[in-house]
Amino acid sequence: MAKTWVLDTETKGTGAQVVPYEKTLRSEKREPDLALVEFDRPPREQPAPEPRQPQRFKVVDVMSAQTLAEDVGAREAVRALEGMRSVLDARISVWSPEQGRWRLLGLEEAKRVWEFRGRLAEEP
Repeated sequence: MAKTWVLDTETKGTGAQVVPYEKTLRSEKREPDLALVEFDRPPREQPAPEPRQPQRFKVVDVMSAQTLAEDVGAREAVRALEGMRSVLDARISVWSPEQGRWRLLGLEEAKRVWEFRGRLAEEP
């Protein structure tokens, strides 16, 4: 909602101030003698958010330093983990387009990916 402002000249030697119109109505000793000016803001347009791209993963075997899967989706990353004994046997990274590099998942994040092992249904 637009707020109406007026020029308040009832000051003691310090000059005039711009104050809300409601404040001048509270003081009953004078009537506002200046024209009222309303400032309306144009509506801000919200940019449409870009659709999220599917995350891309990279899985590296810790023991051999061999890349098992790179630039693959979540299903392929989980399939690459199928032969592993422990979540600590693999380094799982996710591509970060904002930073332009692979970000290594922390242990808790890697465990969440690890929990999907053996749950994938065979694709037709």
